[in-house]
Amino acid sequence: MRFGLVAVIACVMSIFGGSVFAQGAQVPFAGLAKGEAQTVEVAADSLEIDQANNSAVFIGNVIIGIGDLRMAADRVEVIYATGDDTVVGAIEALRATGNVVFTSGSEAAESDTATYEIENGNVLMEGNVILTQGANALSGERLRIDLNAGTAVMEGRVQTIFQTTTGSE
Repeated sequence: MRFGLVAVIACVMSIFGGSVFAQGAQVPFAGLAKGEAQTVEVAADSLEIDQANNSAVFIGNVIIGIGDLRMAADRVEVIYATGDDTVVGAIEALRATGNVVFTSGSEAAESDTATYEIENGNVLMEGNVILTQGANALSGERLRIDLNAGTAVMEGRVQTIFQTTTGSE
């Protein structure tokens, strides 16, 4: 298992080269728009709609695009906003399970599950979380991101790999 984690980190780091951490850790996906009207594009093998629960579930090879953000997972439930003043079709949250991967620019994050509350700008990733920013990697069991406050917390036996620069490059 440990070798698998190291192999995944090495593979992801080779794909997403750069030095974002050179000036210090940054809040993951800080450039994401929050609470703004956005187009959400979804592709999947199948779709189940439940009018009673006001949700839609995309299953199998799910790929979602929201601006510069890409999310992939085995299953994604779309939770629609409710209320009298809510725009029809407005999305409140996305709940992803199974092989969840978020990418945006040189950042990537993987986990077992994730919930992205679009309106309030909160992201919660849980289970075997691996975050890469450029050539740096961070892992733990839970990653909480508040895009409005510009904060992030990694919890659960946090491990990291930082690449330093010597200035002689």
